[in-house]
Amino acid sequence: MLVRTRSASDPQASEITPRHLFDQRRRLLAAAATGLAWWPAQRALAQRQGGEQKLAARPSSLSTTETPTPYKDVTTYNNFYEFGFDKDDPAKYAHTLKVRPWTVEVEGEVRKPKVFDIEELLKLAPLEERVYRLRCVEGWSMVVPWVGYSLSELIRKVEPTGNAKYIEFVTLADKAQMPGLSSSVLAWPYVEGLRLDEANHPLTLLTLGLYGEALPKQNGAPVRVVVPWKYGFKSGKSIVRIRFVEKQPVSSWTRVLPHEYGFYSNVNPKVDHPRWSQATERRIGDSGFLQRKRETLMFNGYADQVASLYAGMDLRKFF
Repeated sequence: MLVRTRSASDPQASEITPRHLFDQRRRLLAAAATGLAWWPAQRALAQRQGGEQKLAARPSSLSTTETPTPYKDVTTYNNFYEFGFDKDDPAKYAHTLKVRPWTVEVEGEVRKPKVFDIEELLKLAPLEERVYRLRCVEGWSMVVPWVGYSLSELIRKVEPTGNAKYIEFVTLADKAQMPGLSSSVLAWPYVEGLRLDEANHPLTLLTLGLYGEALPKQNGAPVRVVVPWKYGFKSGKSIVRIRFVEKQPVSSWTRVLPHEYGFYSNVNPKVDHPRWSQATERRIGDSGFLQRKRETLMFNGYADQVASLYAGMDLRKFF
């Protein structure tokens, strides 16, 4: 099983959540084996990130037991086209993003539409640390200790009507803050969507942090979603609007390249992207010039939890 239930003998949250414990222990082992000096770089990283908001989060039984990707890789190798198209562009340019004040408007087919302040979202439900795999359609993957709670907590608060069949997520689009909006590759703002039962699944995470801290700007601050069994582009970042709708929304990538990016976009190694195979992946953070590729797992390894959502569907047709 790829998901385990924690027992009383498992470590407490304070023992596993802080980023420095993940990085420091791994660097110490590497240094002992190779003789490399790791402390100066670790100290500089701690000084550079030291002012970020800490988030208290309990461990979750929904976490994978895989080793998390180093914090530095998680925060410097990103897709966030509002800040550029190279993987290091978000880390370079997202400093222009203003994350306070921030509100998320929830509207559409709900009985209790509401505008949530980001501080209200942080307190809406107990925060959990969930170590999830993230698989990108280009063939790379990470394991990230996200912080948040099931999106279903917010859905329950706004009470969807019987007409609500889908949820649409809309990302901030502000040219003054986001230099990538000058590109015409996508129609801005960035839009993504889920079927309501997908959004209500316990694994779908309303995400407010990673590695025990508030989300870095390049990772979708201050609030995003993470849907671990789908390709990464399905997980909208820097969300400002959530709409409950009756008809299937048109996602940004589906609009521009419908033959490459379907609405569902579940991780399926048997369905190749038109320009490359999806059968294997490269884990960011793995070392070595001849880095071993990993076999891509169906539903990114979450098949036991989510395959029932698609019973009877042709997953080649609904890609």
